[in-house]
Amino acid sequence: MGSRNGAVERAVAQSFLDVSAAEKSFGSATVLGGVDLQVAAGEFVSLLGPSGCGKTTLLRIVAGLLAADRGTIRLDGEDISGKPPHRRDVGVVFQNYALFPHLTVAENVAFGLKARKRAATDIDRTVRQFLELVHLTEFADRSVRALSGGQQQRVAVARALAVRPKLLLLDEPFSALDRKLRETMQIELRRLLRELGTTAVFVTHDQDEALTMSDRIAVMYRGAIEHLATPEEIYRRPATAFALEFVGLSSRLAGTVVANEGSTVTVETAFGPLRAPGNFVTGASVLLAVRPERIRVNAPGDYALVARLRDAVFQGSKIQLHFETDGRDQLMVETADLTDGVPAPGTEMKLGWAVPDTLIYPATA
Repeated sequence: MGSRNGAVERAVAQSFLDVSAAEKSFGSATVLGGVDLQVAAGEFVSLLGPSGCGKTTLLRIVAGLLAADRGTIRLDGEDISGKPPHRRDVGVVFQNYALFPHLTVAENVAFGLKARKRAATDIDRTVRQFLELVHLTEFADRSVRALSGGQQQRVAVARALAVRPKLLLLDEPFSALDRKLRETMQIELRRLLRELGTTAVFVTHDQDEALTMSDRIAVMYRGAIEHLATPEEIYRRPATAFALEFVGLSSRLAGTVVANEGSTVTVETAFGPLRAPGNFVTGASVLLAVRPERIRVNAPGDYALVARLRDAVFQGSKIQLHFETDGRDQLMVETADLTDGVPAPGTEMKLGWAVPDTLIYPATA
């Protein structure tokens, strides 16, 4: 993992896709507020965020389907900001697939190749190659209307990739699929893109999808990128309170800094004083957070809170414990190590975790 991350960091310094200061407004509403994004050759980057955060707008600007108010788009060293979509060498897979219903599977895949006036033998060979890659060879002569949603999605990917674009853009292509099929397609698409070495930018609001598929994730909020990093870094050390809340679950306790020891602060919370790595001035209002799987139940830790169980949710391989809190605080634990079974609501339990596992952020309104 470390060597791959290092390679990505070096490649991004000479980025294949370089979005610089992209701005877009619709009337008085600012949708993108000067976004910068660099993507390395062969990298898979997900734009992750809630509806209205600007992720689809950014994708459409890169595709040329929407003009930015300001900013530049460079692809493989070339400024493509003023080029029409068909001159950008960019493939797009839409949420609704946008297949041609009157054509067969093979004809859909061949469509872009014919538009580029490729030789007939080259078209036939390429169509066979990409239908094989998406495991649809036996469906070549079938109407796309006779296919399942997952099969149609694979046809759309094959059609976009058959012309070998420099960049593939995907706008929530799995949103219409059921959960099991969606998870299967995530793994299949990741395999396919890595096999081809294709550079891709993927829009999603599904955090699990982004964590599963991405080399890096750009967490977006209100027209800006809050945090751009590897999935592991985004999850373990989110840069902002919003990134923390949007990616994964967490226990969160509000508090006030009562002591500063240089690299560690002490925060007074509803559960008493807690320490966290950080440097905040005394009196600052802060938010403490810890991922629920880092908290131990009735086991040693730097902290020793006593909390009363409100609810326990059995989830097969793990149990999620929710504890009583006041206000906006949230205290939860995920564990697979309760030898006595699921505890009853009202049970008092001792919770412990390590100081380095504590995340701290300025308090938000």
